[in-house]
Amino acid sequence: MMAMTQASATTKAARRRHDREIVALAVPAFGALVAEPLFLMTDSAIVGHLGTAQLAGLAIASALLLTAVSVFVFLAYATTAAVARRVGAGDLPGAIRQGIDGIWLAILLGVAVTALTLPAAPALVELFGASDTATPYALTYLRISALGIPAMLIVLAATGVLRGLQNTRTPLYVAIGGFAANAVLNVVLVYGAGLGIAGSAWGTVIAQYGMAAVYGFVVVRGARRHGASLRPDAAGIRATAQAGAPLLIRTLSLRAITMIATAVAARLGDADVAAHQIILSLWTLLAFALDAIAIAGQAIIGRYLGANDPEGAKAACRRMVEWGVVSGIVLGVLVIATRPLFVPLFSSDPAVQSAALPALIVVAIAQPICGIVFVLDGVLMGAGDGAYLAWAMIVTLAVFTPMALLIPVFDGGLTAVWITMNVMMAVRMVTLWLRSRSGRWIVTGATR
Repeated sequence: MMAMTQASATTKAARRRHDREIVALAVPAFGALVAEPLFLMTDSAIVGHLGTAQLAGLAIASALLLTAVSVFVFLAYATTAAVARRVGAGDLPGAIRQGIDGIWLAILLGVAVTALTLPAAPALVELFGASDTATPYALTYLRISALGIPAMLIVLAATGVLRGLQNTRTPLYVAIGGFAANAVLNVVLVYGAGLGIAGSAWGTVIAQYGMAAVYGFVVVRGARRHGASLRPDAAGIRATAQAGAPLLIRTLSLRAITMIATAVAARLGDADVAAHQIILSLWTLLAFALDAIAIAGQAIIGRYLGANDPEGAKAACRRMVEWGVVSGIVLGVLVIATRPLFVPLFSSDPAVQSAALPALIVVAIAQPICGIVFVLDGVLMGAGDGAYLAWAMIVTLAVFTPMALLIPVFDGGLTAVWITMNVMMAVRMVTLWLRSRSGRWIVTGATR
């Protein structure tokens, strides 16, 4: 009996330790994670009151812009895992050097993506099936916002460095400053300067470059303190790119799902795609709220594996899944309770509100599933299990695509689009759960 009591006390102590680690990393990470969706929600709220066509144009342009940036989210996620492993192994200078390689890669990719996006903007907007009224606004927003892509990628990479160093507070402070600047600039440029949707795009670009400058200062200071070189290293940049390739495939598949959903909504009409934009903004915010636990998981799991502690990694994984489920339930209840107040903030059009309200119920129901998905996704990223994540998302895309494309054929509405999104999340949950149960993701050492 005494042995059982001691074992129980040990388990409780371990759970409390994991809780403290998760809270210490996840709470600040949430503030940093929501910066981008809050940028988008601010733009949506301000542009939405210019008119439905403007909001529909923003929906198309923002989906394209987020795709152009989000496919390179491995700059944050892979860097977090790699840096955290070296921290766990006690190699702090090596951890920072690896992070700097990621930032150089971000600069190169950002310039290349901007150069490709600008001339391709008309074809990309047309591909989404935007209406004649929404197309000019989509082009304006996309062309201006594309100039901020290098800054966005720098922010991703630098955030990954700090997370891997178990520092999520600095990204929080930078995100708060960036969000505040974006909100003020949007109001001033859209209404004060009378620039309309172009003012919203310029406000976001300026805020993004401000955030990149602050991150650059922080990383440079840390590198000098620990004697890490700031010069670009071709071998290090190439290794970072190779490590991130599976996560690039995973993210491309995920972004393809979002783009297909937006394209289907666009073909349902301006009111539906405008409502879809509102829901997508909220869904992204909810996803990042849950992903805050996953960010903690990346840093914690990477550190445990780098320190050759597989049991600690497994215990942390179990505890974070519990956090994900409970958080998902809470978020789902909040969505249902606040949906009548939320939608009018973005549009006064009755058609837009009518399309959005029932779809929000579908979004709310899926939140516990989303909690499991995002947490396990983060755990496997922290373990460097990118190859499995890539294959799992390809399978999910293969299931989602035919279902989504059949919605207009059978006269489905926006609610059907979001039911299909829920099915997609359920498929992801199954694939990630099977992998976590197998234990094959557990590989210890400073590098995977």
